[in-house]
Amino acid sequence: MGHTLVVIPARMQSTRLPGKPLADINGEPMIAHVWRRAIEADVGRVIVASDSEEINAVIQARGGEAVLTRLDHPSGSDRVFEAMSKVDRGDVEVILNLQGDLPSPSPARRAPA
Repeated sequence: MGHTLVVIPARMQSTRLPGKPLADINGEPMIAHVWRRAIEADVGRVIVASDSEEINAVIQARGGEAVLTRLDHPSGSDRVFEAMSKVDRGDVEVILNLQGDLPSPSPARRAPA
């Protein structure tokens, strides 16, 4: 059976709010909140896919896994694909693209069956 890979794309060049992944929320960068909630959901391996060493350093300082991706991706899905291509050892069956600017969902919530 394959594994689930949760990939959180993040980039520093947001047109509306440059540097958004590092925006402070209660003393912690937004991307750290998203990463932590993904870990707490316990659905699979979690990686952050980012175009920024600074974002990756935030995640790695917390014991997380981050993959540096190219700057020129036209979408978060392209960033997810690049990161997945770098880390998949052939056992990934499900890829979840978790948006890097959604810091508040509860990891305990489940969709209705």
